Amino acid sequence: MSKILVTGGAGFLGSNLCARLVREGNEVICADNLFTGSLDNIRELMGQPGFTFLEHDVAEPFDVQADQLDQLDQIYNLACPASPPYYQSDPVKTAKTSVFGIINMLELARRCHARILQASTSEVYGDPQVHPQPESYRGSVNPIGIRACYDEGKRMAETMMFDYHRMYDVDIKVIRIFNTYGPKMNPKDGRVVSNFIVQALRGEDLTIYGDGSQTRSFCYVDDLIDGMVRMMNSAEGFCGPVNLGNPGEFTMLELAQKVAAVTGSRSQFVFKELPSDDPVRRKPVIELAEKELGWEPKVGLEEGLGKTAEYFRELLNA
Repeated sequence: MSKILVTGGAGFLGSNLCARLVREGNEVICADNLFTGSLDNIRELMGQPGFTFLEHDVAEPFDVQADQLDQLDQIYNLACPASPPYYQSDPVKTAKTSVFGIINMLELARRCHARILQASTSEVYGDPQVHPQPESYRGSVNPIGIRACYDEGKRMAETMMFDYHRMYDVDIKVIRIFNTYGPKMNPKDGRVVSNFIVQALRGEDLTIYGDGSQTRSFCYVDDLIDGMVRMMNSAEGFCGPVNLGNPGEFTMLELAQKVAAVTGSRSQFVFKELPSDDPVRRKPVIELAEKELGWEPKVGLEEGLGKTAEYFRELLNA
């Protein structure tokens, strides 16, 4: 059994991660400021042995003398709004969450001698000029665009991870997460899968930005969490970064058609202007994850969309 801190633990990915770690018998401390996270996501974990919720903003230092943070074994740093409507609503706060947050978590890891995993993102590749994207690609990010608070914040977090590793020998792991979907997504978070499914279930038009030809790769949440845990428990000295995502590539129009099919919706498609700096193509190279982690996604898009649609159907009915 390990003592594990998960920041952003009441969010979409964090709550799914906490649930798995608790099931495996670990002592889990879930920290979240509830800006985008929700107590509903972790309600079934409340009161379970080995699970503790701590309302805290990672941009502020933790009290490392607190009993619940004593002798940590692992830290998963997932805290940061990840959907454009949220991270663009307060870009300064978003940048502080990434930069101050990772410094605070690295200081905590250093003092507790804990291994730390940073949940970075495919957004560090920006609007890529290399396709598909390997970890060696350094990206094409607009540093002054409306997405930069998130993209550059995550890039800086990776920088700090490796600097703390080189200077202080902190045990680090870095993953780059590509588009992920599944149960416990916020129906109002503005991500394309949740948008399409909620619109379809409500009988509304499906809103497609641009002409629908831009592509993404969609990984089901259970697959992503499995890769994350494998990376955290991988061999010492293997730091990453490692791409985690499903290499299946679909246009936004194809995704809309699949959502309409799995929901039985007769919604029409409407097209709106593409947001600024929105990447045209995004697809991971996952050879490193396959080699070092023995990981590859198992859930196909249609199966995953069906499970996600059922979750949203129950949520909307409730």
